Amino acid sequence: MNNTGLNHPIREAIMSRENRPGVLLVEDCSFSAKAYQIFLESDYAVRVAHTGSEALEQLAQHNFDVVITDVRLPDMSGLSVLDKIQAEMPSLPVIVITAHGSVDMVVDAMQRGASDFVSKPFDKARLEVTLKNILKKQKLEETVQQYEKVYKRDQFHRMIGASLPMQNVYRIAESAGKSNASVFITGESGTGKELCSEALHAESPRASAPFITLNCAAIPRDLIESEIFGHVKGAFTGASAARDGAALRASGGTLFLDEIGEMPLDLQSKLLRLIQSGTFTPVGGSKELKVDIRFICATNRDPLFEVQEGRFREDLYYRLHVIPVHMPPLRERGSDIMLIAQSLLKQYAEDEKKDFRGFSKDVEKVFMQYDWPGNVRELSNVVRNVVVLNEGSVIDMSMLPNLIRSRTSKSSRAWALGNNPPAFGDVAPVPRTEGGLGDVAAAIQSDSGNQEILPFWVEEKRIIESAIEKCDGNVPRAAVFLEIGVSTIYRKKQQWDEVQISREPI
Repeated sequence: MNNTGLNHPIREAIMSRENRPGVLLVEDCSFSAKAYQIFLESDYAVRVAHTGSEALEQLAQHNFDVVITDVRLPDMSGLSVLDKIQAEMPSLPVIVITAHGSVDMVVDAMQRGASDFVSKPFDKARLEVTLKNILKKQKLEETVQQYEKVYKRDQFHRMIGASLPMQNVYRIAESAGKSNASVFITGESGTGKELCSEALHAESPRASAPFITLNCAAIPRDLIESEIFGHVKGAFTGASAARDGAALRASGGTLFLDEIGEMPLDLQSKLLRLIQSGTFTPVGGSKELKVDIRFICATNRDPLFEVQEGRFREDLYYRLHVIPVHMPPLRERGSDIMLIAQSLLKQYAEDEKKDFRGFSKDVEKVFMQYDWPGNVRELSNVVRNVVVLNEGSVIDMSMLPNLIRSRTSKSSRAWALGNNPPAFGDVAPVPRTEGGLGDVAAAIQSDSGNQEILPFWVEEKRIIESAIEKCDGNVPRAAVFLEIGVSTIYRKKQQWDEVQISREPI
């Protein structure tokens, strides 16, 4: 029969049923299974399995959006079903239900990967809220994954990194590259400011034109004007021939002024004129030259602070600071550390004709915990040092530089006392890993800063509430990360409420 003949309400109802989320309900008690099915069938397409093996068969034959399983089944534990799902379909959410729940069982289920835990008896509203929250989170994760698939990159030209701060740098570089507007790149030494400038040039319509780099900190003060503007023959002692400066050589392309904060004030005024008018006069010359240049500059200082201190002209700052780009320090880039380290290892192993292919787990842990004050440049030096001085296929702890290893014990004691962050080679008690307790601890630490010392229960409250917030309000999951019982959190919350009530004015 042709469905086009159906009236609109019936057709819409059929389409609505077809689009309902699929739920696999694993429950050995027929009465309970029927009750749950009645709860859910108006909003979900429910299939029922009465045993673990039957559930696994259903999972192999059909696609589901969520699984609800009892712990006690005739042939196996519901936790075994959970383990099987985690091994073969880790993205499939699983809700565990039981009439014999305990704190230990809740922690065990959550550690195995359960999305939530529901204790019997429960009402329809409790089950509906749990399902809606899980499916909402799943949809959001799918949206993020689709976005990342389209937009997330682990490399952009010669810049390497998949972290969120680097995605932001990539997007700005891609958009700003098409413009002729000046770009001001800031960031600590060794973060890759020059690589960013190269990417900006490569993305611009000037990509085939010259890209000229000038390091203002590396040129003697009395020669920097000549390096930028050039000079005529006899302009000064030793000027035996005329020489084109960076400005003329960059005409039609891009001029990158690295460490521009080191430029003398008197030369800054001449640079400002070049930017405003596109004209300049070589040192010792009388003829004015016209050029077409796109300016990119960089500094490891705070440019606005330099303006306030009188070391950088305010008018030049606003001329150059049209599109700001901040290169994040390596310590804020999470898993980018190992991504870059692996790329450097491959490059240096090829250069030195060595067999190194990776890092041991201990070395990875140390790399992820170290603050990298020298950023990518320091990481590059460490990897090259290890490759040149050692043989093997995997870099282990014994291969790290002696100076680095000798700092480990001293810095570990200082870290334990709370005095200083760990030096390279130290193992901090709370790792800076993405999405775990390390993020919670880091957030709390940055929030507290150098504030006054607060009562223990206040700090404890802050830690627990931060963990719950990071787990999207899921108290059992927060308890797993904090390695405490769920009942402990609820007891603490009750105590905090009592303290709050006792302090309220009568």
